[in-house]
Amino acid sequence: MQEYYQLKQTLLLVTLVATGIIFISVWLVYSLNIALNYLIGACTGMVYLRMLAKDVERLSQQNRRPSMARFAVFIGIIVVASQWQKLQILPIFLGFLTYKAAIIVYILQSLLNPTSK
Repeated sequence: MQEYYQLKQTLLLVTLVATGIIFISVWLVYSLNIALNYLIGACTGMVYLRMLAKDVERLSQQNRRPSMARFAVFIGIIVVASQWQKLQILPIFLGFLTYKAAIIVYILQSLLNPTSK
């Protein structure tokens, strides 16, 4: 389990760093409004990642199915973005996917340097 907790911390940290870098880049290239929309999506993605990690922890402790409540977070933010005129769906969706970039970074790191854990 120690290796799992280290992986969880690494993914959250890489997601946070990527969010900061991308937020500043989007702010400089586009506008603060689009960058804030991205940030809303990225924060939602981090909440989703934490909920997913908790489901994985529960799987190791109990023999039960993972919760589907984490999908409600994503669906909820997309519904709010589609109904509220000041929010834009695409930056929020791309921000939500930031946690996947952290997973890709971790996989590439483990492929390039398989001996370190």
